[in-house]
Amino acid sequence: MKHTITLVPGDGIGPEIVAATVRTIEATGVEIEWETQFGGAQALEKSGSTLPDELIESIKRNKVALKGPMTTPVGKGFTSVNVGMRKALDLFANVRPIKALPNVECRYPELDLVIMRENTESLYAGLEHVVVPGVVESLKIITEKASTRIARHSFEFARREGRKKATAMHKANIMKLSDGLFLDCFYNVAKDYPEIDADDKIIDNGCMQLVMRPSQFDVIVMENLYGDIVSDLCAGLIGGLGLAPGANIGEDAATFEAVHGSAPDIAGQGIANPTAIMLSGVMMLKHIGEPDAAKRMEQAIFEVFEEGEARTPDLGGTASTSEFATAVIRKIN
Repeated sequence: MKHTITLVPGDGIGPEIVAATVRTIEATGVEIEWETQFGGAQALEKSGSTLPDELIESIKRNKVALKGPMTTPVGKGFTSVNVGMRKALDLFANVRPIKALPNVECRYPELDLVIMRENTESLYAGLEHVVVPGVVESLKIITEKASTRIARHSFEFARREGRKKATAMHKANIMKLSDGLFLDCFYNVAKDYPEIDADDKIIDNGCMQLVMRPSQFDVIVMENLYGDIVSDLCAGLIGGLGLAPGANIGEDAATFEAVHGSAPDIAGQGIANPTAIMLSGVMMLKHIGEPDAAKRMEQAIFEVFEEGEARTPDLGGTASTSEFATAVIRKIN
């Protein structure tokens, strides 16, 4: 079967790591027609918009995108393209697998869990305004619809992937109405999945438990802002954002991307680590119904790490982005 997929190179190191990932995916033998579109700073230069209509229409049409990192200025400049894309496509579930790679120094070499983050509301939605000069109000919106939807997605994922436990993290002891609603929706959905153990942790205690004993967790379900923070915390447990894949999933579309930034300081040098977006490519292959190719690609990446000969500079090696991709391609069978 031939797949048509939107390809978004991104900013900074994006084009380099995306190109390496495309080569690796094509080496699996899956037939893909890539439809290249631009977003972020690159699109701003070309079309005057960071999120062109052509990009959104392409993803809506093809239903799947592989996307490089995009630059978002801190405190000024244009609105986050990632947030804009999630809103435009209603990508309600941010899925972040956290799995330790072999031969990478990290605190928990056996770690294997998944963060499920609600993507559309809460404080992270950025609904804020100036009340009077010097006073800013931010609105935290939690709805039954969105909370139920992310809980359902999480339990369905756990069932499909053979995972045994789902944990909601919240602050319902203080935000009794908003986080309380999120927690109630989680447990209401849990009733339909009796084979999956359901529990919850207050978010501050949950963060401590993740640092001390993360093996107790399997799938962790959170509202938007908590999920953004905790997913980066968990990436740190396995060696950093350069090793952590991610996906944004909606009812009608999905984007797969590295969760790290565009790293403009090393752009164009050919030394960026493409592991995160390669593993996002593995997730994408599963999503489009190519599990065999996904398994072979993931296994090849893990074998390259196991051998330890092709390592990019961030991991203490000398391999270029392209050389790392070539090493992975040689392992694909």
